[in-house]
Amino acid sequence: MKSREPGAPRLAALAALMADETRAACLLALLDGRAWTAGELARHSGVAASTASEHLGKLVAGGLLAEERQGRHRYVRLADARVAGLVEDLAAYAAPDGGERPPTLRAASARDAMARGRTCYDHLAGRLGIALTDALVRRGDLQTDTGFALSPQGVDLFAALGIGLERSGRRPMARACLDWTERLPHLAGTAGAALCSHAFDAGWVVRIGSERAVRVTPDGERAFGDALGIGAESLR
Repeated sequence: MKSREPGAPRLAALAALMADETRAACLLALLDGRAWTAGELARHSGVAASTASEHLGKLVAGGLLAEERQGRHRYVRLADARVAGLVEDLAAYAAPDGGERPPTLRAASARDAMARGRTCYDHLAGRLGIALTDALVRRGDLQTDTGFALSPQGVDLFAALGIGLERSGRRPMARACLDWTERLPHLAGTAGAALCSHAFDAGWVVRIGSERAVRVTPDGERAFGDALGIGAESLR
């Protein structure tokens, strides 16, 4: 018997796309906002290249991934910010409660680095993302009464820092994204993406390792301290 709910088949199809550990691993890896090759995702997921290609084809056909080709190389990335938000929200919901111990010292170090600071698609997350968000709220730059919204003062702050805010498309200017390690909301949306992009361009943050983990540089500690009043110890 078919469901009387018209949205049920689409929801079931979407859930089925993500209900595979290899495809889930690929989606989580692509939360770094970059384009990956099938070979890179195969190695990351621990499967054969042919297996990865098959899974990626399904994700592309299902609209979760976008495909790009440069010469002989094929790259995939998350289709858009909405897909990234969906993956991050599900990861937060499914995150362990802290009782699981990493199997190796290397895995424990990688987990700790991701918890300290990382990219969540195109914005900053982890304790770093929470510290920035809390500072914006504390200063009155970010309002949280009915969801996240930049205040006029917050818009002025971004302008003073030289961070452009493009008001185009359907993407909200500010959006709360539940952090899967901190279980608190961090800043996403256009403002979150612009802040993250500027932080990389200005050398305030740099990537570490091959994962999404980032660290704040000395220049970043000074910049975030001057602009938002965040102590250096909160950024490390």
